[in-house]
Amino acid sequence: MAGGSSTAGTRSARSRAASNGGRGRSRPEGPPFRKPAWPKAYSFALVTGALFLFSWLGQFLFQMAVESNEASQHGQSFAWSEFLPQFFASTFENWQSEFLQLIWQAAGLALFYYWGSSQSRESDDRMEAKLDALLRERGLDPDNP
Repeated sequence: MAGGSSTAGTRSARSRAASNGGRGRSRPEGPPFRKPAWPKAYSFALVTGALFLFSWLGQFLFQMAVESNEASQHGQSFAWSEFLPQFFASTFENWQSEFLQLIWQAAGLALFYYWGSSQSRESDDRMEAKLDALLRERGLDPDNP
């Protein structure tokens, strides 16, 4: 009985090896890499968001100090109703002139690359052609690796 189970084990090992192209090891399903943890995968966005919030808080505090000093110079008290519209107006001016341009340049270019614009496809096709030529030069079939 022990001999029969080892024969069955050998057959299943052989069938697994044959289905894997004779390598004898099973290949993991899916992509060849693991997805990184959420904070690591989005670290650039997290750092950028933190820098944005830090700079926005700095703008808020410094602009509030300037508004408070101007109000005290004129013998008036600080008024939130006057400060907040001015703060948001200056924020949107900065947003329009700086952040919107940078976001469009970075995110827009990444989006076009993801969609496969003519420039990105040209680059990929050219690289694939070079790799195929190198494989043929070494006597390998690029269509059947």
